[in-house]
Amino acid sequence: MSEAGRVCPLRYRYGAAALATAPERVAETLYVVGGLYGNTAALDTLLAMVSAEPGPVTVCFNGDFNWFNVDDAGFDQINTAVARHDAILGNVEAELQPEADDAGCGCAYPDTVDAAVVARSNLIHAHLKATAARHPAHLAHLATLPMFARYRVGALRIGVVHGDANALAGWDFDVARLDDAFHRSALTQQFHTAEVDVFASSHTCLPVCLQLADGKILINNGAAGMPNFRGTQHGIITRISRHQGPHPALYSVNAGAYRIEALTLQYDPAAWQTEFVANWPPGSPAYQSYVDRILHGPAFTLAQAAP
Repeated sequence: MSEAGRVCPLRYRYGAAALATAPERVAETLYVVGGLYGNTAALDTLLAMVSAEPGPVTVCFNGDFNWFNVDDAGFDQINTAVARHDAILGNVEAELQPEADDAGCGCAYPDTVDAAVVARSNLIHAHLKATAARHPAHLAHLATLPMFARYRVGALRIGVVHGDANALAGWDFDVARLDDAFHRSALTQQFHTAEVDVFASSHTCLPVCLQLADGKILINNGAAGMPNFRGTQHGIITRISRHQGPHPALYSVNAGAYRIEALTLQYDPAAWQTEFVANWPPGSPAYQSYVDRILHGPAFTLAQAAP
């Protein structure tokens, strides 16, 4: 399938072996923030959480930090903040460059996603791309971002990706695929090829944390800037550290002395909903696709995400 919004461009494909040779960044505590989606209220909460930590924190925005922020002020606020921290590309950012090929939103949606949803995502991205064109300095910074990053927290080796071990918009770390034993076995090999103990991802927009038979850990934070469970109005981020943090975990898994946690990102939902509707009023593509999730959360539960 090659139509816009479903294709995974060849330039998105790097292969798990590329992570094994990526420059290694050292962190005491690592926050992985995927899918901020232009939510400025969530950004404010995130920065407050970082400030509350007792020790140094490295923040990596692992893509799709832009999406709903089609207003100039919101686009500038998100990208100015991200530029002060580590970041990698998401498909949203990868397709903002003027010369980007016609992959639409670049989401590489699987067949299970309705064609109308894909079409609306392409319209959302086109609007965002028009905004980005008015911010050449931010576009220039985005053009420098890698597609993956490698970290070390103590002895723990971490691969931070947007999609999966092989591609920027890959869906191998989707919770819907992880019940399959054959798929999990294939994932184990990807950890060894990448020479990592943990993969931290987002992209699929639903969270999951899984410890494989050999102790390798996959954690997908779902979305930092949108609800992840029905009946909730908060995002999720990933925290990796050997130090106890000040924020309670939704769920976690240990790797020796290290803790990999999913933290609640409790932004101000009323402020965010007001900002969202100002940019995307009723009848707009984003309103049609996302308002139910923003107000009520997706049809997904904490039990489905937790290890």
